[in-house]
Amino acid sequence: MIDILAIGIHPDDVELSISGTLLKEKKAGKRIGILDLSRGELGTRGSAELRTQEATAAAKLLNADLRVQLTLRDGFFENNETNLIPIIEQLRYLKPNIVLANATSDRHPDHGRAAKLISDACFYSGLVKIETQMNGEAQAPWRPQAIYHYIQDQFLHPDFVIDITEFMDQKLEVILCYSSQFFSPDSKEPITPISSKEFLESVKAKNSIWGRAINVPYAEGFKTIRYPGVKSLSDLI
Repeated sequence: MIDILAIGIHPDDVELSISGTLLKEKKAGKRIGILDLSRGELGTRGSAELRTQEATAAAKLLNADLRVQLTLRDGFFENNETNLIPIIEQLRYLKPNIVLANATSDRHPDHGRAAKLISDACFYSGLVKIETQMNGEAQAPWRPQAIYHYIQDQFLHPDFVIDITEFMDQKLEVILCYSSQFFSPDSKEPITPISSKEFLESVKAKNSIWGRAINVPYAEGFKTIRYPGVKSLSDLI
């Protein structure tokens, strides 16, 4: 059983957005898993094979308990039974209590579509009459207790933020595992909107802005579809 399953349509979605939170939760003793829905084969830089190697290195730095990569079609996946079933199979196998999913709206159209696909899979995973198998064995229904959407390239107002100050430097190290995608002075790859040195500074600046709202240096932001409940007002301090 995994406590937290972070899902992204592309390898590096999770690292860019919430690697600080994953590092913090891992240090607190939580079991952490990452699920990539595609291999990111449409990326301008690098290749699907290279990104898989980079994802493996990033998972090791995150000390993740596992990383699984599916093969949905990057850019052309649809929200249908064919793509829902393999996600449901992983949810029922890993049994996460919390799922962290792509941004509900973003510059890259894959992100918003993936957010809905993941959210729907979490719901359908709890339905008894949807039958799935893993390793030849029938799976029991499983529905995560909560789904939170991380914020990606487009600046969205978060519903809550998590202090990641202690892990900001490690987060940048994890991101740079994707040397094919992000800034590297020795790279001969084409320039893209995310490959400049300034882009990495913008990631840090965004985390700084969210941190300032709670009087800490750095934080990561999340959106919710269903409002979260707390046991008392003291939980909100």
